[in-house]
Amino acid sequence: MHILITGATGLIGRHLTKSLLLQSHTISVVSRNIEKARAQFGDSVSYLNTLDNLKNLDNFDAVINLAGEPIADKRWTAVQKRRLCNSRWQLTAHLSKLFLDSHTPPAVFISGSAVGYYGDQGQSVVTEDEPPHPEFTHTLCQRWEEEALLAKSDRTRVCLLRTGIVLSTEGGALSKMLPIFKMGLGGPLGSGLQYMPWIHINDMVNAIQFLLTTPKLEGPFNMVSPYPVHNELFTDLLASAIDRPHFFRTPAFVIRLLMGESAVLVLGGQHALPKRLEEAGYHFEFNNLEKAFEDLFPKS
Repeated sequence: MHILITGATGLIGRHLTKSLLLQSHTISVVSRNIEKARAQFGDSVSYLNTLDNLKNLDNFDAVINLAGEPIADKRWTAVQKRRLCNSRWQLTAHLSKLFLDSHTPPAVFISGSAVGYYGDQGQSVVTEDEPPHPEFTHTLCQRWEEEALLAKSDRTRVCLLRTGIVLSTEGGALSKMLPIFKMGLGGPLGSGLQYMPWIHINDMVNAIQFLLTTPKLEGPFNMVSPYPVHNELFTDLLASAIDRPHFFRTPAFVIRLLMGESAVLVLGGQHALPKRLEEAGYHFEFNNLEKAFEDLFPKS
């Protein structure tokens, strides 16, 4: 297939693009920083620095949209909220318009979202059918998904990736946690009872490719392992995997002081399950967190 990818230099995008190249797909990458992208992929892909150079998507078989400002890097000021929204909404809307302007549109549009779509759900089990709480993360993801669904037609199916915490030592939330845990300063956050829906980077990549190549699949998919864990168990298993103590519990009020409204990202959670992925026949390589950490932190 000839596949157009946005967000290819991000954690998921890097691994996915390299995996697709190994399967002899032809890849075009949209990146504002082509030099950064070229450092990742060399001459194995073609590059676009803007979608403005495209009038339609007739030359592509699939589009995978992973672009967006990192959600946890800065406090959620009004300006930062607009930046988070616009980086997702505007690009996705532009892609959907290109689908509609195509005579032979790509057969599939796979577009990012997050389990934040549901808001903080406490201990409730969350499948793709769960009604959301009206929080900022839901507002962000709902419009993001709505813009992607505008591309849907009898010739194009749309899959939405409601992604949890992607586990990798090469980026994402885990790589930010590691320095603290390696110093022996890690530990539960707040009560520690909030659920952390996680997915190993290998399963994230493989599940996207599963959606890409299974023609009848469309709609939202929870991109999480079948066994989410509480924050307390997550931190315990992480500390054990890297042989460090983890005595330092961070009180919720401290996290709120540091993060403001965005503290909900670590103090809230979703007991999210990949109901639709499993019903479709996807088999997880890593459905156990201990096994996932063993893979990421192999003992010598």
